[in-house]
Amino acid sequence: MLYSEKESIYQMVNAQLTALLDTESNVLANLSNASALLKMNFPHTVFSGFYLYDGNELILGPFQGGVSCVRIPLGKGVCGESAAIRQTVIVGDVKTYPNYISCDSSAHSEIVLPMVKDGQLLGVLDLDSSCVDDYDHIDQQYLEEFVTILLEKTEWTFSMYEEKA
Repeated sequence: MLYSEKESIYQMVNAQLTALLDTESNVLANLSNASALLKMNFPHTVFSGFYLYDGNELILGPFQGGVSCVRIPLGKGVCGESAAIRQTVIVGDVKTYPNYISCDSSAHSEIVLPMVKDGQLLGVLDLDSSCVDDYDHIDQQYLEEFVTILLEKTEWTFSMYEEKA
């Protein structure tokens, strides 16, 4: 995919995310639609989803793709590494990455972006591709913008688990 084509797709995706979230702030709805939006616009994507931080480890959240790892300790795998250092991690070839956890053998490259709001780690956005070296600085730039939109427009409470009065 050419850079200009990739940038055009990302610009459209980020505009669509903004529009989707203009009238909805529910965390589960927004994460679900966000993962679907990414999966449907990038044909090599085999996994698009979120791992949410519970204060101890990352737990599988809304996603699009095959059955996945459910719990990931901080520092383990690309997701745990990104969460621990709170920085985007791009892996060009997962087969050569020493800290990789294999959840799907069809994944060949990965990008993981931390989701931090008001200094608090909320989770990570994880994308896996069926192609080696599928992610670069363009993906990082636009996906970081994607995460920013998601963080700003979503109510980050999990009231569905709270005791009802």
